[in-house]
Amino acid sequence: MMRLGGLKLGRLTGTAPRTIAALGLGIALLAGGATTATALHKDVQLSVDGQLRPGGAFGVTVADVLNGNGITLAAGDVVSPALTSPVSDGQVITVSYAKPLDLTVDGRTEHLVTTAATLDEVLADQAVPALAWTSVHPGAQLPRDGIAVTVSTPKDITLSVAGKKSSVTTTAVTVADLLAEKGLNPDGDDRVYPARDTVLAEGDDVRLDRVEVNTREVTESVGFSTTKRKSTSLWAGESRVVTSGKKGKANRTYRVTTVNGKLDKQVIVRESMLTKPVDAVIEVGTKTTSNGAGLNLARAGMWDRIARCESGGNWRINTGNGYYGGLQFNLASWRSNGGRDFAARPDLASRAEQITVANRYYAKAGTSPWSCA
Repeated sequence: MMRLGGLKLGRLTGTAPRTIAALGLGIALLAGGATTATALHKDVQLSVDGQLRPGGAFGVTVADVLNGNGITLAAGDVVSPALTSPVSDGQVITVSYAKPLDLTVDGRTEHLVTTAATLDEVLADQAVPALAWTSVHPGAQLPRDGIAVTVSTPKDITLSVAGKKSSVTTTAVTVADLLAEKGLNPDGDDRVYPARDTVLAEGDDVRLDRVEVNTREVTESVGFSTTKRKSTSLWAGESRVVTSGKKGKANRTYRVTTVNGKLDKQVIVRESMLTKPVDAVIEVGTKTTSNGAGLNLARAGMWDRIARCESGGNWRINTGNGYYGGLQFNLASWRSNGGRDFAARPDLASRAEQITVANRYYAKAGTSPWSCA
């Protein structure tokens, strides 16, 4: 017996060729005349690959009858009773031809030889489910010169169409077959996963994404770029706008791709500039003190508010009471927080410089040194 996928395939044979000899029969007929001829004629039935037909012939053995009916055996053919068995009127002689069969079940192909008369006999031997799909009708006679048959057993598949999932049971062979079975006709833009020629297996996920590609024309603003230039006249941390940036305007054509109704991407395919944008130019300070100090204008709004309370917002004030500038530093606090990076006294430093020193002090003590905080 041969096996396919671990299952026994019945009616497979490896019988060697047999030759039917009728020499003895001829001698008997010549010696016995008409009486002997009548006695040797047998009315039998032949069952050839399941097809029953009259098989009357002159003969003593099964081999004689087959020879008389023009039946030639080949390697692997099976005859019952045996060729040398005597025959009698009313007897049924069964002939099962050996037939090559290429059987592909769920993508796996076996090259077989079977004496089964019809495909359904082979499928039954293979325990193929009755609901399986076959490329040849299960009841079809198997031709003696061979045939190729594809079988697809029922499989549970997850099918997603335009983002909506469903569970389906199918006997489709490939992804393309499944889509056709469900009446789904992807166009050239749609995406199918896995590839359409993929052979389906139990538990597979199949996805059909509906893709739409359209064009869209709009008039919209065009952003400007910003160029920064170093300036030694400004303190590190300071900046100054030399040229204000200005947006432009353009007519644009976009190619818009949506997948399952959601935007996937859009690409500019054509652009006509109506107004060119003007780039911004900003000078950035690089000037520092001898120890490399720059400016730190963090919390500038808070320091302006405190200065209005402490000094009326006068960053140059010196009342002679030992407190100086907009934030009313005393000299000890000014010096201990690096104020001399900029000036000997707070009132001699700029607002930005006083705020820088205040931020240094803030890092140590928060706003507690300022009653107005």
